[in-house]
Amino acid sequence: MDGSGDQQKTKKRVAVVGAGLVGALNACFLAKRGYQVDLYELRQDPRKCEFVKGRSINLALSHRGRQALKHVGLEDKVIENGIRMSGRRLHDERGFKWTSPYGKPDQFLMSVERRRLNEELLTAAEKLPDVNVHFEKKLVSCHFDSGQLAFLDVNSNEKVDVEADLIIGTDGAFSTIRRELMKRIRFDFNQEYIPHGYMEFCIPPKEGEFAMEVNFLHIWPRNTFMMIALPNLDKTFTVTLFMPFTNFEAIKTEEQLMGFFATTFPDAIPLIGEKAIKETYFKSGGVGLPMVSVKSSPHHYKDKSVIMGDAAHALVPFYGQGMNCGFEDCLVLDECLDECHDNLEAALALYSKRRCPDAHAICDLAMYNYIEMRESVNSKIYYLRKKFDSLMNKLIPNSWIPLYTMVTFTRLRYSECIKRKKYQDKLINGMVVSTGLGTLVGGGYFTYRLLKAGVLPSNVWETFASFGQKMGKLF
Repeated sequence: MDGSGDQQKTKKRVAVVGAGLVGALNACFLAKRGYQVDLYELRQDPRKCEFVKGRSINLALSHRGRQALKHVGLEDKVIENGIRMSGRRLHDERGFKWTSPYGKPDQFLMSVERRRLNEELLTAAEKLPDVNVHFEKKLVSCHFDSGQLAFLDVNSNEKVDVEADLIIGTDGAFSTIRRELMKRIRFDFNQEYIPHGYMEFCIPPKEGEFAMEVNFLHIWPRNTFMMIALPNLDKTFTVTLFMPFTNFEAIKTEEQLMGFFATTFPDAIPLIGEKAIKETYFKSGGVGLPMVSVKSSPHHYKDKSVIMGDAAHALVPFYGQGMNCGFEDCLVLDECLDECHDNLEAALALYSKRRCPDAHAICDLAMYNYIEMRESVNSKIYYLRKKFDSLMNKLIPNSWIPLYTMVTFTRLRYSECIKRKKYQDKLINGMVVSTGLGTLVGGGYFTYRLLKAGVLPSNVWETFASFGQKMGKLF
């Protein structure tokens, strides 16, 4: 008994600030390593609320997130409450639909509901003996070197003083912990609001069933903007309209709104319902919600603190990697602790070194994928490239992997995904140039022989030469 007490005293105390998805999962990781974890959250316990404040885009769980959940024994539980999406179902302005698979038949995303997932993670964390969750606690001060934090109980207005060996900030894109880090170290920080906003609608069930094909992420790509829909367990679809704020601001009346939908998303009107479109749009004031991208470096301070998830790298949602990246943060930190034998100073330094370039890379990739989803999917060249990537992947699967597959269905580092994509693009461009020049030279020689034989008129050579000059400029 005395030995057990001594062991309990030696446990490192960790204060995790922010009990959202990443914070709750991180509590599970740390508790399983033998740390004493206290998880603090400003908001109410969502499991005790009929409605949870705040709006969020639906989540698409992929390989990175699943691997993190698997590590703490939660993958199967989460998958049970998700809906498989095997590809994109695209809708054009005429209502015509076609399918673009994500990859191989066994490669798919899972549509999961944020609130349900957060509740499952909180429950799993609370079941662990070394985790205590404290709701409605507002962080008012934080001193990294001493490990002292002060919280305000929002109900009693009483101050709660806390001490911790390690302070982890998983408190979102506008992180208080990150702000405190910025005061103490040479900290690089970039925050960018993109000129596009989002607004959520809902497609209700039709005669008790899903109103559209269920196992897809539905997209209405319109080049400069788009709308998407993800399925839910209650047989609804969460619909999200992404477009420039200037487009939102241009719609002032119900007639303009319905004219816009009739022109751009005609097949969505009977699915959502004209009345629901009007009510949803104008209830929000006709203004899209903002989206922010955050990059920061480093992600740690000595052996005292580390920031993770949106606190370190908020992403725009277009690659569906925000949650997956945050979950992978927990797994990467766990791997660093393993490699450094739980030496916090060494592990946190390694985590920052390893994670910062990847966090910056996925921030960039998220913006890149918005262009693909809203515009590139309308191009025949895009599908030609997909077929080529698929062919090369079959021929040399370990050497040639499509970018989307690397990001979504592997744990290859995000920064490495970009390097490989650039290398593959370089090879393709080289092949195109070589093929083009080979065709040009071969065609020129064939034309010359026919010209010498008197089969072709003399001005053909001038035309061919002119064409050659244009091709040279192109490449």
